[in-house]
Amino acid sequence: MRWKRARRSDNVVDARAGGMRSGGKLGLGGLAAIVIVGLLMGKDPLQILGQIGSELAQQQPSGDSQPATAGDEHSEFVRAVLGDTEDTWQALFADAGEQYQAPKLVLFSGSVRSACGFASAAVGPFYCPGDRQVYLDLQFFDELAQRFAAAGDFAQAYVIAHEVGHHVQTLLGVSAKVNAARQRGATMQGANGLLVRQELQADCLAGVWAHHAQRRLDWLEPGDLEEALNAANAIGDDRLQRQTQGQVVPDAFTHGTSQQRARWFRVGFDEGDPGSCDTFKSSRL
Repeated sequence: MRWKRARRSDNVVDARAGGMRSGGKLGLGGLAAIVIVGLLMGKDPLQILGQIGSELAQQQPSGDSQPATAGDEHSEFVRAVLGDTEDTWQALFADAGEQYQAPKLVLFSGSVRSACGFASAAVGPFYCPGDRQVYLDLQFFDELAQRFAAAGDFAQAYVIAHEVGHHVQTLLGVSAKVNAARQRGATMQGANGLLVRQELQADCLAGVWAHHAQRRLDWLEPGDLEEALNAANAIGDDRLQRQTQGQVVPDAFTHGTSQQRARWFRVGFDEGDPGSCDTFKSSRL
């Protein structure tokens, strides 16, 4: 992936030096255990952590943060990918007569506090609609390569673009509709649950970005697209459940199967049209 062709974003914030530290009533080990138990029970770790986030926020300092600077190869890569998502979505929103409001991306190490509460790196990259920011611990990319055998720079770009896809959903009002449905008692988890449809749409939107980025920059090299598809496949609910529990429990799905995640990314990449990403109306996920 010839990522150095992309414009660098100014919206990457480096909080790695001043991240949260363990302390108070619950340390990082306890938080990691909560995340693992939550996954095994089919719960959303961010919801669990959010319940204790307020207490931890009062006990811990926020730490210093600053814009990511040039010279750090990893943050430069993140700035390049985020910058191109900005260019893509600004153009697509403008075509629809709307204005795109770019999110900030916070680089952290170990743990971080967001408007969604306290989060350990064990949660993985996430988007918080409360502050409209993406959060990323760069060590997740090592885990992606080593644990999930999904190495490659375009695999990493897919992860960032997926979280930006959640931001697009927030701007379009999709996230608000999902939350309203949750409050009405709609089915959230499971093979046909709203969470799965929301996550698959974010995969598709990541594919839409990849389509336009390639047309604009011609930056993909042989094997790059396969890297992204492999990453989507590696973090499907069925594969993760099989690794952690030894069995697949469709009723506990929150993100979709490996096949579904790869398929919807490919739909977005092939079509390049956000309108093709309406997973909520699709009869086939």
